[in-house]
Amino acid sequence: MDLYARVNILEGRAVRLGRGSLDDVISLDADPINRARGWAEMGVDCLLVVDLDAAAYRSYRNRPLIDRMLSALDLPIVVAGGIRSEREAARLIQQGAWKVTMGTAAIETPTMVWDLCRDFPGRMMVSLDVLGNEELVTEGWTSDSGRFMEEVMLEMASCGVSGFFVTDARRDVLSERPNLDILRTALEYIDEPVVASGGVRNADDLRALTSIEVGGRSLAGVVVGREVTEGRFTVAQAKAVLGGPGAPRSRVLQLRVVIPCSDLGRSVDFYQSTLGFARIETAGPGGQEETGSGVLLDVGVDSVLELVPEDGPGEVRHQSRLVFVVDDAEALRDRVEGRAHTTGPAAAGSLGAFEVEAPDGVTVIISESHGV
Repeated sequence: MDLYARVNILEGRAVRLGRGSLDDVISLDADPINRARGWAEMGVDCLLVVDLDAAAYRSYRNRPLIDRMLSALDLPIVVAGGIRSEREAARLIQQGAWKVTMGTAAIETPTMVWDLCRDFPGRMMVSLDVLGNEELVTEGWTSDSGRFMEEVMLEMASCGVSGFFVTDARRDVLSERPNLDILRTALEYIDEPVVASGGVRNADDLRALTSIEVGGRSLAGVVVGREVTEGRFTVAQAKAVLGGPGAPRSRVLQLRVVIPCSDLGRSVDFYQSTLGFARIETAGPGGQEETGSGVLLDVGVDSVLELVPEDGPGEVRHQSRLVFVVDDAEALRDRVEGRAHTTGPAAAGSLGAFEVEAPDGVTVIISESHGV
């Protein structure tokens, strides 16, 4: 079971919310990056970074700070809070987020989650804040949604999300025990990993969480916070209770998209020369390309594109749409059009700045990296 540490950010500070209320804010650290670095040094497996301004007020003042955190730490980081668009989810992944989790937007716009799971397989999670009757609350716990845990979990699982954070909402973490029934029920509803994200009071609560089992499955992780820094238990003690090796401590290659090409040379020219993606040298010990007759291109943070002949090795599947986030979409559009490729506006409601048809019928959508 993985040990996550939560870093809540409000107005540029790391904070704790009493009973999850923005009316009861306790400032913990004026420098959230320093707090995150402290968690990494203590040995947690992952970080859950929650942008409370974005979640509750739709203010994105903390995003540059979170971007710096993603660059500064060599630790898997899941970003949550106010991620309401495909553009912002894609931008955070490109910035280095291990995974992105959506809450309100997932409940209100499930088709967007479907699209993101297709474009970024394995990188999307959903956060569910659950009341005792299983109704979900949204907008940073400020609004009752009228939707319930079972229907939303089944819907999101069908979209292809890689897991769920489940919080028993409006509980005071330091005085009330976790709602084990809610977590057990969540495991019953779906097969995807479930992380208990509501926090715990002490090591006994951790032991109680490890005892939850449904059909041979247990929780995938637990999120802790101030209960550690207040001295109720240490990270080492928590990991001893939870057991297991935990998540990888460093970010490794996380996304590899394989494109079968009818004309490999033409495809390499398009993605490398026209779009400007750098070729990765992958010669193995014997001097042979590790990908056989394929070509690897670096397309962004922790992501590569592998171009292979249609009859090349391995199991491949055709991609109908690829999304790339760049710093200057207009400059790239000029470059693409200068090489005799026709561009067009991105489809209404998509995250793109423009679209271009790549070889073999693949639609490439180019999005701007700045902004939300």
